[in-house]
Amino acid sequence: MRAHRLTLPVLAVLLTLVAPPAGGAVGDAPAEWREVFSPDGTITQVLVPTTVEAQASPEAVAADVVPVQETGAPDARFDLVFVGDGYTSAELASYHQHVVSKWEELSAVEPFRSYKQYFNVWQVNVVSAESGVDNDPALGVNRDTALDMGFWCQGRDTQTERLLCVNQTKANQFAALAPQADQVIALGNTAKYGGAGGGVATAAGANALAGQIAVHELGHSIGGLADEYDYPYETYTGAEPREPNVTADPTGAKWSAYLGQPSPDGGVVGAYQGARYYKYGLYRPTEDSIMRTLGREFNSIGRDVMVNAFKAKVPELR
Repeated sequence: MRAHRLTLPVLAVLLTLVAPPAGGAVGDAPAEWREVFSPDGTITQVLVPTTVEAQASPEAVAADVVPVQETGAPDARFDLVFVGDGYTSAELASYHQHVVSKWEELSAVEPFRSYKQYFNVWQVNVVSAESGVDNDPALGVNRDTALDMGFWCQGRDTQTERLLCVNQTKANQFAALAPQADQVIALGNTAKYGGAGGGVATAAGANALAGQIAVHELGHSIGGLADEYDYPYETYTGAEPREPNVTADPTGAKWSAYLGQPSPDGGVVGAYQGARYYKYGLYRPTEDSIMRTLGREFNSIGRDVMVNAFKAKVPELR
């Protein structure tokens, strides 16, 4: 493997994601909604207190960057960057195996499988002083790691064990060592299922099912797809959503060209009530796609949106 040793100034990695529900409060403290994933594939939102994230010092932001897959110039590819937490220097071989496993899981799902060459994949070898992540195996277990990852959202949400949160500021600092970062995924050194959505998606590195989180998150960041699950709100009364896979029109006219056709996720395209965090008033194209439940396929609308985004980014491979 070819590695690049880089030390760069702190950079902000800006990602375009579908907006989650508006923030609120937990008690008297400000809070934010975080996407949480369960082992059975269900996805929901939980409200957790916000924190002010500490930055890593510039001199601490140094790591080897290893190309896992490099198919073209970074500005002409989608650049997927993995950063790891809770991996000591002696565990970097295991970290590499986890990165490769997650990329293989992601690239086995269409349309990534057919458009695999549209991606560069980078592994940033973030080294931690201690092995593992906080609150694993139990709440109250603390470890000295580079990116402060922990279950129960670093102890902020003691009701949701599998919510695996990371210091996103530090994760983005290390991700900026890669030539380019279109999507950042933080892998924690744990086999316990867990993850979270957001500006930096997280997943358990040693868990065989957690790679599905990356598939879902790339639906947001590449395709601009909305979540198709219906928690936590009741009835939507706003304007027509901008996202291509949700509509306020119960006829499904937004995707009229697909109506009645079989979809890769196993359903038939129609207008199914419940989407984009609302139980009523918004509709999704199929009963159960990857934007609603992990382990599923993209529906026809989502798949075509993703393919169009791939081709717009990488015209030379069309």
